Amino acid sequence: MLVSGASFRTIWMSDESTIRIIDQRRLPWHFELIDLRTVAELAGAIKDMAVRGAGLIGATAGYGMALAAREAQTMTELEALANQLIQTRPTAVNLSWAVNRQLQAMRAAEFARRVQVSLTEAENIANEDADACAEIGKHGLEIIRRIAKLKAGQMINILTHCNAGWLAFVDHGSATAPIYAAHAAGIPVHVWVDETRPRNQGARLTAWELREQGIPHTVIADNTGGHLMQHGLVDLVITGADRVTRSGDVANKIGTYLKALAAHDNQVPFYVALPSSTFDGSLRDGIRGIPIEQRDASEVTHLEGLTEAGDLATVRVVSEGSSAVNYGFDVTPARLITGLITERGVCNADESAITTLHPEI
Repeated sequence: MLVSGASFRTIWMSDESTIRIIDQRRLPWHFELIDLRTVAELAGAIKDMAVRGAGLIGATAGYGMALAAREAQTMTELEALANQLIQTRPTAVNLSWAVNRQLQAMRAAEFARRVQVSLTEAENIANEDADACAEIGKHGLEIIRRIAKLKAGQMINILTHCNAGWLAFVDHGSATAPIYAAHAAGIPVHVWVDETRPRNQGARLTAWELREQGIPHTVIADNTGGHLMQHGLVDLVITGADRVTRSGDVANKIGTYLKALAAHDNQVPFYVALPSSTFDGSLRDGIRGIPIEQRDASEVTHLEGLTEAGDLATVRVVSEGSSAVNYGFDVTPARLITGLITERGVCNADESAITTLHPEI
């Protein structure tokens, strides 16, 4: 996708021992690149959210295993480094999926070839992620086309939550891929961007990338979506996902469940876009089975922003002595989801439909 008119991916290898990423902690105020050369540095980038988003976490872990292959002298050491990566973020299943895929590839080869095997597999994981998101865009475009036909050329208003854009993947994004495809096809689209407290990934990341692509958008407070739906100002909701069970329950950024409830109450289509690597075939009950990450309470009690003088500053927004809790995700039950948009097509959020389209899960 574009940054100041130039094409970028979110992650790539600048050489065989260096992974280069966009530091998402600095956006939207500063566009900066970071080089990662060790597993510890890469694990820190995932944990501290220099990289974030299901697909990108998976791709980063894939590259992390290429660094691990260089550091490890034995398979035991390699497995220990793999576990270090898996422990950084518990909710997004793409992370463990990528690490285990790398381990399987390296176990199938001679240990002496582990570095080359892991480099090839890391590139494959990243390229497959970008390709899958492009296909999600094509399938989601057809949904938007149907709405556009009914609206006879009027603006299509799409609401999204958090950032499931190209910054959350290697390229294109999941929830944004259909939006980018519609924009490229000449369909007039406007995006309602939830701010997504507490880390404000919508306001900071989604709004930034939509601006860079030239797509009309408006940032709203998280609690505004229901009001917009009641007044017919939302035609479609598309979110991403961090983990989806085989029965169609979806874990995504905290607040997604409330958007799904509002959409259901107002007969607004609610779609979830995801690559197949986000499915967790081992789970059926997402509410009881998906681990929900609890992050530091300071993300709730404090906010970072740019002052009028142009300086980055962190301010406290909660009174001293008040406690805070910071659940990173919630689970939206399958019954509230209109459909799942994957690289293989659109299906209902139920086990029969999911396993028919994705029998390998």
